[in-house]
Order: sequence, then C-alpha cells, then structure tokens
Amino acid sequence: MQTSIHPTAIVSPKAQLGVGVEVGPYAIIGEGVQVGDGCVIHPHVVLKGPVEIGPGNEFYSFCVIGEKSQDLKYQGEPTYLKIGAGNVFREFATVHRSTFRGQSTEIGSFNVFLAYTHVAHDCRIGNRCVFSNNATLAGHVIVEDHVTIGGLSAVHQFCRIGRFAMIGGCSKIVQDVVPFCLVDGNPARLRSLNLVGLKRNNFPEGTIKVLKFALKQLLDEGLNTTQAVEILEKQADKLQDIMTLVEFIKGSERGIIR
Repeated sequence: MQTSIHPTAIVSPKAQLGVGVEVGPYAIIGEGVQVGDGCVIHPHVVLKGPVEIGPGNEFYSFCVIGEKSQDLKYQGEPTYLKIGAGNVFREFATVHRSTFRGQSTEIGSFNVFLAYTHVAHDCRIGNRCVFSNNATLAGHVIVEDHVTIGGLSAVHQFCRIGRFAMIGGCSKIVQDVVPFCLVDGNPARLRSLNLVGLKRNNFPEGTIKVLKFALKQLLDEGLNTTQAVEILEKQADKLQDIMTLVEFIKGSERGIIR
C-alpha cells in the first residue's frame, strides 16, 4: 500500500512518513515528525516535531499533536513526544512535548482520546486507556494501563492514576487514584471498585472479593492511610494485586484519594 498525500497538505521535507500513510486535505506535518506505517491523518490535523509516532495511529480533524509545552519555564529547548501504536485521537485533541531538554511526553498503545482531550507536557500514558470528551491532564501526570477518565474531568499536575482505575465524569483530581477503583466528584472521593472494568477484563471472582476487602479498609473512616496499608500488607501474600495497591500507596507523593 502506497503513502497518499492530498495535494493541499503541507509536509516538511524533513518529516518521515512510513508505508501506507494517508494524509488528508490541509493537514500540516512539520519538521522532525516521524509517522509510522499505516497511520491515517485526517483533514486539518497539525503534527509538529520532534515527535515519534508508531504504526496504525489515527488522527481526526483539528488535532494538534507535538506542539511545544505551555509550561512558562519552557525556553525553546529540544524536547520530544513519543506515541506508540494503534491510538485514536479524535477532533481537537492536543498533546504537548516535554518541558525539559532531551526529555519526552510519552503515550503507549491502543488508547482512545475523544474530542477536546488534552495531554500536557511530561505526562506518561500507558496502554488501552480511554479519555472521554474534554478529559484534561496537567503536566507530569502518570496514567497506568486500562484507565478510563470520564468527560470534563481534570487531573492536577504530578498525580498518578493507577491501572484499571476509573474517574467519573466532571471530577476534580488533586491526589493519586489507587488501582482498580472508581473515584468521582469535585473534589473526587473514592466510591467503589471499578467492577465493570474488572469484569470486562476477566478478573476472577476470587480476586474481586479480595479487592473488595482492600477497598473496605481504604474507605474505613476509623483508619488513616498508614493503618489501612498495614492491614493490607498482612494480606499481600494472598494476592499480587493487593501488593500492587500497597506499593502504589507507599509510592504516593501527593497522597491518595479516599
């Protein structure tokens, strides 16, 4: 399959396009952009470099991918964006490069970014995540695998979102979201396990039962976070996912949403 570039598109001679790339009308691909095989770039998309884009990504109209950081500390140093394979970026999605010389904003593979989503500088996104319309990440946010972020939600800089977590729509996230759980509200509170997400990903009933026990400790208003973690550590030998929770909470610098 040959690469196809619409005659109205502008492609820098210093950009690199893989095999079978489709570039639509009025798209702009700048210097230092590397586009992997089979990517589809719809009309009016803007790709700016330096950026490395893996195979099979699809960019819908009016995306701006790889623009410079909005961080006021940024002084024009060479910074990067790296995108894996099979992602979908819907209309008006924006993703920015890192703030710091030689560093990268990084997005994994098979994620879906719906309309008007924003990934700021120095974020790290895992695999198979879903960002609903207007979901917004500030700088330095870490999102692990299989996360769902509801529409019109905002995540404060330096927060972490644990794997298989879900953030409800219109939520305000100012602390870390523990794995496997659902948070919701403004400010967000820990509500329940992400049962739908766990079942869709074939978590065994036994695992879900143990995770319900862990959630009960985190929701217990009579326990502080340290006390809840001590209880969970005693159960960690029963299930690796409990240790995942313990390690996540211990590694939190901003504290966790409870």
